[in-house]
Amino acid sequence: MAENQGNSQTRAKNKYNAKNYDSLRIIVKKGNKDIIKAHAAEQGESINGFVNRAIDEAMKRDNSAAKPE
Repeated sequence: MAENQGNSQTRAKNKYNAKNYDSLRIIVKKGNKDIIKAHAAEQGESINGFVNRAIDEAMKRDNSAAKPE
């Protein structure tokens, strides 16, 4: 029974994630993952949180630079 429960929980989580999130796969050079993970941890973030924040900040900066003052 526990095996079926785990499978149904996994299916439910996967269904929820597919409905509510997009997924990106990034590839970094060997060793960089550990560096990124350590930096994110120093900031109190997960790798995912850090990457999302970095993307948001870069997009905001790029959009500000593209607009004439």
